[in-house]
Order: sequence, then structure tokens, then C-alpha cells
Amino acid sequence: MSAPSLFFAAALLPDGWAHEVRITITDGKIGTIATGQRREPADEGYAIGLPGLPNLHSHAFQRGMAGLAEVRGPTADSFWSWREVMYRFLDALTPDDVEAIAALAYAEMLESGFTRVGEFHYLHHDPDGRPYGNPAEMAERIAAAASETGIGLTLLPVFYAHGGFGGAASAPGQRRFICTPGQFESIMNHSAIAVSALPDATIGVAPHSLRAVTAEELQQVITIANGRAVHIHAAEQRREVEECLAWSGARPVEWLLDHAEVSRGWCIVHATHMSEQETRRLARSGAVAGLCPITEASLGDGIFNGSLWLEAGGLYGVGTDSNVEIGAARELRQLEYAQRLRNERRNVLAGRAGAATGRSLVDAALAGGAAALALSPPGLVAGAAADLVALDARHPSLALRQDDGWLDGWIFCADLAIDTVWRRGEKVVRQGRHIAREAIARRYLAALQRLMTT
Repeated sequence: MSAPSLFFAAALLPDGWAHEVRITITDGKIGTIATGQRREPADEGYAIGLPGLPNLHSHAFQRGMAGLAEVRGPTADSFWSWREVMYRFLDALTPDDVEAIAALAYAEMLESGFTRVGEFHYLHHDPDGRPYGNPAEMAERIAAAASETGIGLTLLPVFYAHGGFGGAASAPGQRRFICTPGQFESIMNHSAIAVSALPDATIGVAPHSLRAVTAEELQQVITIANGRAVHIHAAEQRREVEECLAWSGARPVEWLLDHAEVSRGWCIVHATHMSEQETRRLARSGAVAGLCPITEASLGDGIFNGSLWLEAGGLYGVGTDSNVEIGAARELRQLEYAQRLRNERRNVLAGRAGAATGRSLVDAALAGGAAALALSPPGLVAGAAADLVALDARHPSLALRQDDGWLDGWIFCADLAIDTVWRRGEKVVRQGRHIAREAIARRYLAALQRLMTT
């Protein structure tokens, strides 16, 4: 049951920190927010309240292979060698496995402070590459995992047709992804039905990358989107940039800006290897840079040019991508620390003198994630989904701090300092653990045991 009202000693509202805050909840949404209040007997009381954060890019099934690609190969390892491990892992995945793995990933996201996920969903077909009788078989499993855990879902079915630039033939390991435009439209239509029963679920489209779609197919997918969010991988690796230049004479982001109406509602995932001109042009377009700092570090992709992006006025959000490690604070910390290594200075993403870095990261991730996942309005405001996070003020790294100091303590010192999480007013995390964690973990372990012995 959801609480009719929550009372926070302090809460982060869109215009800053407020104290003695009462939030009422009606039908899963924030009804009223009042500050300077006294706690009433019926209020549930907490110390520090935050808005839940959006996770704008996830491949949930990859949670099951976390740690399985950490053995060095015969040549220099990279994204491309990791991808071969991923292809072997997904060969044996059943719909039941996908649901079990996604449920654990989503529970861990909620425990870390993410309350909505953008699921970049490309595992459509059976292990032989044949379409399931139900085109949304796998999408329904993602929706079931979201329903069980309570996380908000933006489903992003992926169109994936080719194995390289210019319509190159696909590889055997990609057979579970490959679609024709007609098949993809059917998957989209059935996926929209699959998520329709979930409260405030949305759906967008995801042309996988310029490696996987032709120019003509990209336009077809955008037409199918019909105004919905568009997410696409671009400029994640240097090799990708080199191959795009060889194919088209342009860099990936440059090509997109020249050939598609990239604007607000688009999310360019990774955007790691951009020229200065691409960076400024993309920032001006209103598109969101979908950054996945832990995965980008895990794969050795490179480091996004955050300082130039901020200077150009760009929006960014964060995602957990390969789910090798799941944590809202961890992604934000890795993002800032990578910028420090790149620029050889501190507090790079704070933006201005006197700004707290933790607060700057949270504000940016909330705004960029909301734009990428079509959430309106974002944050703790009347009419928004009642997605809230309570930090544990007793954690040693939050003690004797206040306001923005709590965020700095959480992100840089105490990413596990989350006590309670509400999704649409329902308490889904208590004392740092998802309310269904034990049952979810048992099913996950059973699925993984079968996969590891297949």
C-alpha cells in the first residue's frame, strides 16, 4: 500500500533544497508538496528525500554475463572481442531466462536509486534466429520483470538489420536481432500492447547504430516512431568512426546531423568520439548524450568530452548499459572521475565556481534522463509520478552534512546509503533491499546455473 503522505526533514525540489516537506500521494502521483510543515501523526517520516533518477540505457540480459569477459584474449581486448563473448552468452537464453535476469537487474537499479529504465531491447528471436509466434515474446518478458519489480519502463525496441556500414551482411552471432522493416513494425505494434498494462510505461524506437541500419532504413524507423523517442548508438569506438568515414566520408554523429532531423527527443548513446564541431552541433540540436560511464570504462571505449559538451549547453543523462555493475551514484561518480583523468583537474562537471559537483551531476542526470525517456514533468513536482528516494542520514559519509553536502557524500563516498525507494508511491525498497529480492535472486541463480552448464 502507498502512504498517503510522506514527511522529509529535507527534500530536493526543482528550485533547490526545502525543509520540513510534506508530500501527499494520489493514484501514484504527487498530489501536493508543502514546505515548512510540522509532521502529522499519519505521516511517514524520513530525513533526506530525492527524486528517483532515470536510467536511460540498459541491456538487461547482459546482467547475467557480468564478470564473464574478464580473461585476456590472444590479442588486444576491446569492445569487439567483448561482443563475441556476449554473442556466445545470449545463444542459449530462453524467454524465462531473460525475464529472470531482467528482474534482478531492475531490482538492483531500484535499490541504487534508479526508478525508471530505458530498455534498449534487441533480443527479439529464438536461438536459431526464427521469430517467435508472438512477435513481442521477449518484450513481454521485459514488461513482466518491470511489473514484478515496480520499476518504470520505457521500452525501446531495436531495429537491427546489418552487420556493418553500408548494409553489410550480418554475422551468425547477430541472428537473434536481425529484422526487416516489416518485422520490426510488427514487433513495435505488439510491444506497445505488451507495455500498455504497466502504469506510465512508454515506448520509443532504437535504430541500433549506423552499422546496423542503412540510410533508407533509418528513415523508415523514424517514420514508425511517429514522434516517439529515438535512441541510437553512435561514436562509441574509434574503429566505428574509422569505418563510418570509409563508408560515407563523414563521422557517425556528423552523418546523423546531416541526414536526420536530430533534435529534442533523440538520445545519442555514448557519443564518445566526437570532433569539437560535432560536439557543438549535437549539443545545439537538443538531443541528449546518453552516457554509460561504467560500461564505457569496462569496454575501454574512451572518455566523453564532458567539459566541451557543458560549454556548448548540451544535455546528458546516464545509463547502466551492460549492467556489469549497477548503481546510480556509481555511474555519476565514474562520469566525474573520468573527466578528472581526462582534464587533469577536479570538479569538472560542476559547471561553475561554487557549485557542488554531486548536485550538478544529479540535476543533469535528472533533466537529461527525463528528456531522453519522455518524462514530464521530471523531479518532485505536483502531477509527477511519486518516484522518490530516501537517503540514510545515519550513514557515516552523510553525517554532519546538509543539503548539497549529502549528495556529495552519497555519490563520492557512500553509494549504498539508500534507505527507502518509492515507485508511484509504492515502497519497493526497504532498508536498502528490494522487497522481493529473495525470490528474484533465487530465479536468477536458477537461470544462471542452467546457462553456465549449457
